[in-house]
Amino acid sequence: MKASLLRWSAWAPGLDTAAAWEAWAKAPAPLPATGAPDAKFLPAMLRRRCTPLTRTMLTAAFGCAEPDELSHLRTVFSSRHGSINESIGLLENVVRREKLSPATFSHTVHNAQAGLFSIAAGNRAASSSLSAQEDSWTAAFIEALCFLERDASEPVLVVIGDVPLADTFAPLVAEAAAPYAFAIQIAGAGRGPGIDLELGALDSDRPTPPWPPALEFLRFWLSAEQSLEQPNRANLARWTKGN
Repeated sequence: MKASLLRWSAWAPGLDTAAAWEAWAKAPAPLPATGAPDAKFLPAMLRRRCTPLTRTMLTAAFGCAEPDELSHLRTVFSSRHGSINESIGLLENVVRREKLSPATFSHTVHNAQAGLFSIAAGNRAASSSLSAQEDSWTAAFIEALCFLERDASEPVLVVIGDVPLADTFAPLVAEAAAPYAFAIQIAGAGRGPGIDLELGALDSDRPTPPWPPALEFLRFWLSAEQSLEQPNRANLARWTKGN
């Protein structure tokens, strides 16, 4: 499955420029566990409606496109957990027999980030929101390839992000607990630097780095390495750089 990676953008606490990410890729280290971007590119009224996850994902999304592209790019938004922390808060309100906030509830649906991106960018193009547990990065890329298969004439913006789980669920999930978002803009093969994804058999247990899979891909993309193998639950994702 071949594509061209036209642009990328990422955000994590203390890593908000391409130069900072390039330095991190040369000496990668676990990410800080707290922080959120100010997202001042959003109108103040809309910004106040955003959860920390939404501000983080929209920061990466808007950084991955030119202003005149934002209104017509097809999009794939992916998050392992979405705004589950807000859902936990609402459930705790139910337990305490307190009133629920309709505004908070509206941001707990899994396509909240896609919806607010659509409003902020004036984007009415096709969009998909998904979650595939720890495979959410690979699944998002495959979803974008499906968009390109249907129509290769326009690029697709892929955005993935998460924030640390609240204490209610955090002990139940083994993962790198860090707020982050990563966005790429991909097009059909031959339109820019190439990337090839193949899914193969998971032949053995492999150590996973202490940062999210999407950021391990970014580390690879910024390095001189030509290939990367990432384990999923049922298969192995093999990434290869091309021309």
